[in-house]
Amino acid sequence: MPPLLAAAVVGFVCLLGWADGAHGEPSKTAHPFATLQQRLIGDGLDRSLINHVYGRPEVTLDEKGLTAYFLHREATLDYDQFLTSSSIDKAKDYLKKHGAALEHAQSLYGVEGEVVTAILLVESRLGTFVSKRLVLNTLSSLASLDETAKRDMLWHTYIKKRAPTSKDRFDRWALRKSAWAYGELQAYLTYVKEQNVDPVSVYGSYAGALGFAQFIPSSILKFGRDGNKDGQINLYEHTDAIESVANYLKQHGWKPGLKRDEAFRIVLCYNRSSYYADTILKVAERLARPGPR
Repeated sequence: MPPLLAAAVVGFVCLLGWADGAHGEPSKTAHPFATLQQRLIGDGLDRSLINHVYGRPEVTLDEKGLTAYFLHREATLDYDQFLTSSSIDKAKDYLKKHGAALEHAQSLYGVEGEVVTAILLVESRLGTFVSKRLVLNTLSSLASLDETAKRDMLWHTYIKKRAPTSKDRFDRWALRKSAWAYGELQAYLTYVKEQNVDPVSVYGSYAGALGFAQFIPSSILKFGRDGNKDGQINLYEHTDAIESVANYLKQHGWKPGLKRDEAFRIVLCYNRSSYYADTILKVAERLARPGPR
């Protein structure tokens, strides 16, 4: 287990047991997630847990992350970087290094190792690049955008001068993402509880995705797999990430011998970008070519 989760498991198991222990009270000063906390408690999450977690000093409203998420445009990403000779060579090295895990995943799920490797290349540069935003902050910040005051603050302070859009369009985006993020926040709290991980220790993207495979929390609950059989689904472990990606694709219809257009539609389920899906298949095709590097 990498340091990211190892220390978190040890510390948090001793901290609360997830329900029985410290009984924190809400802060007497205004908290950026005060309304969100009450909503979570009202939906059945343990009050002492929520008060403790949101009382941690690391838990803050991530205004810059929210702004980056809104300003993000898929079409502007440089997907060609993953098709360079250097990137393909690194992916071929990954195929060799993790060959046993990739072959085992293929035997279980029918997904070629080249496809899994291509996804891990694009998502995290084969596990060498992991975002540094606390997943709890990201999802809590997005979820709290159902509050008018937060939307107005974000618009006037960060968005208005930087985005060629209207306030109405921004509000629609914020409300849609808020509803989505609240469900993902609940899934995230469920995931870290099941895995005995400190919720204020896991880092991910400004969209709340985490691990080498960049799964959102609900996808971890549905498709995550304990590939190395250590008792924990940890997408910062290569074997777990490999099997989780393969399982995801299988559950969305992947099978051996797919035509390219069929494979394209399935990869779109992973990331609804035609640029993304086309790049994944191009990388996989190059990795599958016989001959010397």
